[in-house]
Order: sequence, then C-alpha cells, then structure tokens
Amino acid sequence: MKNPIRISFEFFPPKTPEGRVKLYKTREALQAFNPEFFSVTYGAGGTTRETTANIVTNMRKDGISIAPHLSFGGDNEEIILGLLDIYKEAGVNRIVALRGDMPSGMGAVAQLVYANELVAFIRRHTDDHFHLEVAAYPEIHPESNSYDDDIRYLKGKFEAGANSALTQYFYNPDSYFYFIDQCEKAGIDAPIYPGIMPIINFDNLVRFSRNCGAEIPRWLKKRMGSYRDPDDIRKLGLEVVTDLCETLLEGGAPGLHFYTMNQIGASESILKDLGLEAR
Repeated sequence: MKNPIRISFEFFPPKTPEGRVKLYKTREALQAFNPEFFSVTYGAGGTTRETTANIVTNMRKDGISIAPHLSFGGDNEEIILGLLDIYKEAGVNRIVALRGDMPSGMGAVAQLVYANELVAFIRRHTDDHFHLEVAAYPEIHPESNSYDDDIRYLKGKFEAGANSALTQYFYNPDSYFYFIDQCEKAGIDAPIYPGIMPIINFDNLVRFSRNCGAEIPRWLKKRMGSYRDPDDIRKLGLEVVTDLCETLLEGGAPGLHFYTMNQIGASESILKDLGLEAR
C-alpha cells in the first residue's frame, strides 16, 4: 500500500563495487517505505551516463519504480535518443529532466541545452510515455538574474510538457510556501515537491550549500557550531529536518523528495518520526 503522501528518494551512481553493494542495501531498506519512485543522478555532461543507465535498468529488472536524471550537457541528440530508447525498453516511465552542467574543460565548445528544451525534445520524440519531473528553486537558482525570472523559467518547463517539479533542498519552510504562492500567481498549478536533505555531515553540507545556493539559517549554524559530540549533532539534525517535514506537510506540501546521499539512517529515522512506518 502506498503512503498517503508521495515519497521519493534520490541516489547517486557509486564509483566502486563496495559503493554499489551499499546502494542496493540502502534501496532495499528504503523500499519498505513504499516510495513512489527512486531517482538516480546523471553526472555533468553525462560523466556517469553508463553507470546511471546500468543502475536504472538493473533496478527495473527487480521491479523497482526508478527515474533516471537526464541532461544534454556535452551529449548530442543521438546519445539522448539512445538513452530514451533504453529506458522505454526497460519499462521506465519517469525521467528527471534537467539542464545539467557542462563537463569540465568543455568551455564554449558545446551549447548548453536548457531544461525546457530537453522537456520539449523528450515530448517530441516519446509523446506522453514519460512522466517528466523538473527542478525548482525556492531560494532562487544561483545563476538566476531575479526571483521573477526563476519562476518564469519554471513555468516554461511546464509549458514545454513537464508534469511536476522537485525543489532544491532548503531549511526555511517559509521560502517554500512563499515560492508556491508566487508560482500559483504566475499560473503554475502543477505539483511542486519539496526536496529534503537530511543533515548527515554538517561541515560538508555548509560547503555544498555555498556552491548550490541553498541557504542554511544562521541560527542552525550557530547551534551546530556549539556542539562537539557527533551524537548531539546527529540528533539536532534529525530534529530540525523532521520538524521541517512536519511543517511542510501540515502546510499542504504534496509529498517529500529525499536526497539520501546513498545513506539509510537519516531518511529512515525522519520517516519513522513522521509516523510513516516501513511495512
């Protein structure tokens, strides 16, 4: 039986055999929460293309609902069409369509293909076979000129044929609710699912957030900085993210998308604290 809200989990392709074993153990544990789907990321310019495709097709063989991330980056149309054919044949019916990043060293050699263009490309070649998820940024994409521009770009993705959106992670629920309000005013009525990043390693999170434009509230930095015991840091992280999820769901968020970092513990604990027990 599915959960009353839509839950999904994101993985990244492991680089080692040990990482692959860990990923499958993580998937098995989180599958017990009856997620709508798992997603698998796609490296800049297709740098994890084969690994992503292998994970996706192998999980489909196990009957898992899986959504590969896809972007053009430095790839051409023939490569993207080939991947779409592989995924259709494997029974995949959902894709996370992204602008992605150009691989290092490409410079101006290749032209960046935006997410709305990729969505339109997929629709043109596969009609309505895939449910298309796109990215949304409650705290504004780091390369965006303005808040209004960001919402206009998101609307363009939906006009091109996207079905729903997954947000960048955040820790201020008001940023999500305000974003949803502004999207509705702009005429966007598709579901936008909040992205949830469990706090596993706070120092790494701070560094990563600085690059991707996600804001960590000052009070959270101060509280985390006052702790030295790793168990205390872990407990505070679980408490903060669980409270965030509760606030989002109570405020009408349609579901939760967890950025797992291929870890079991944090996502599992948060879901149990929310009362969403594994079967």
